[in-house]
Amino acid sequence: MNDKSKKPQKLKARLPRGFVDRSAADIHATNEMTAKIREVYERYGFDPVETPLFEYTDALGKFLPDSDRPNEGVFSLQDDDDQWMSLRYDLTAPLARHVAENFNEIQLPFRTYRAGYVFRNEKPGPGRFRQFMQFDADTVGAPGVQADAEMCMMMADTMEALGIKRGDYVIRVNNRKVLDGVMEAIGLGGDDKAGQRLNVLRAIDKLDKFGPKGVELLLGSGRKDESGDFTKGVGLDDETIEFVIAVVTSQPFLLGLGSKPKIDEINVRLQASTAATEGFAELKLIESLITEAGYSDGRVKIDPSCVRGLEYYTGPVFEAELLFDVTNEKGEKVVFGSVGGGGRYDGLVSRFMGQPVPATGFSIGVSRLMTALKNLGKLGQDEVIAPVLVTVMDGDVESMGRYQRFTQALRNEGIRAEMYQGNWKKFGNQLKYADRRGCPIAIIQGGDERAQGVVQLKDLIEGKRLSGEIEDNASWREARVAQETVPEADLVAKVKEILSAQAEDRKRAGNA
Repeated sequence: MNDKSKKPQKLKARLPRGFVDRSAADIHATNEMTAKIREVYERYGFDPVETPLFEYTDALGKFLPDSDRPNEGVFSLQDDDDQWMSLRYDLTAPLARHVAENFNEIQLPFRTYRAGYVFRNEKPGPGRFRQFMQFDADTVGAPGVQADAEMCMMMADTMEALGIKRGDYVIRVNNRKVLDGVMEAIGLGGDDKAGQRLNVLRAIDKLDKFGPKGVELLLGSGRKDESGDFTKGVGLDDETIEFVIAVVTSQPFLLGLGSKPKIDEINVRLQASTAATEGFAELKLIESLITEAGYSDGRVKIDPSCVRGLEYYTGPVFEAELLFDVTNEKGEKVVFGSVGGGGRYDGLVSRFMGQPVPATGFSIGVSRLMTALKNLGKLGQDEVIAPVLVTVMDGDVESMGRYQRFTQALRNEGIRAEMYQGNWKKFGNQLKYADRRGCPIAIIQGGDERAQGVVQLKDLIEGKRLSGEIEDNASWREARVAQETVPEADLVAKVKEILSAQAEDRKRAGNA
């Protein structure tokens, strides 16, 4: 066949796997949520800062998710000077670089927050994306654990500012020093045991999901789930497994409360660890601070099973967990779980500085938290009103000028408005457009109205209701007028009046 007779192939419109488009509703909901988070952070004295999407790959260093090798866990490219750059994996490593680069100009303690997208070059799956938004707050240059306690209290305040009731969430707190002491006590100290330590921590982190029995299997020979998939275990012996489970399920020993044989045994085994002793002391201080501030009523809770996955945490770690049930994609009731976490990372800025720079921070998973708020009906309740539509009846310069003037007059009063920009010669299409767009009002001025200096206002919301609900003359007389004519000078005031009446109708419908 002649190549010239072949039709050119149409380009297929498709998204890369692990990425999503966001609708106007999603964007408005995100903006609503982040505004509430921002207000809490600002109230605590934190200021915004912004870092770029790309960092030099070596600035992310050993904290890449899987390996130091470019494009293993991160998206990377080589610049024209042969240096590797990567899309940021989180917002913390870029902050560390920013602090180090601007150290002489920054006032310590440096209290800052950032919201932005991060990128993971990982296999996508249900609910697992390669691009998602985080909202972080960090304090750099504060060595005391009072800064960690403040982070936990701020997270509790953030949950409540978002409408999550007390009792529906908890901020769980632990200390990596305690966990390091546990690793030493079971013979997994030292650099050569780093891989095994990480596997033990990952198993502990599944406690809320699988329960003690499930974690026992993961620490031992392995666990088979309901589908038959098998997860290989760490391979610890029974006595060691019993000790680890006792630690992560025995909260009282951390605070020195009570004396039971099992708790005494835990204390004896961990007292030999300097790291564990320091961790206990820090947790007791955090407990004291949150109690004095009134947050020990279930909002902030010491929990030895709390594990944060990233390796750069050096002290207290914390996690915001939602406690209410949701229905998953299988129709099962499950606890929603974590929506954010963080901890102390005293070594991260020091990589650039050659001197210790203490830091602590917290990161909220915006997309995940937004899903939770939608489940609770706490987000997207403030519906975005579509714009008032100024229709176009005539295309001459004078008429177009008037239509544009009407549109600007509405905008100048803070009313969303647009002048129809499609093919104006088919007026019916304009009203169809208004209907599909959800416009509350259409403004109409033809030649006769223009000669009289008036405009017609069509209440599209009321008109739609009347067409579906009114069955008799009495109902018609009680209804709002769906269309009326007013002088041009009264246009803005009348639009405000109709929009106000529509808002009252929505409010009554919501309370019904």
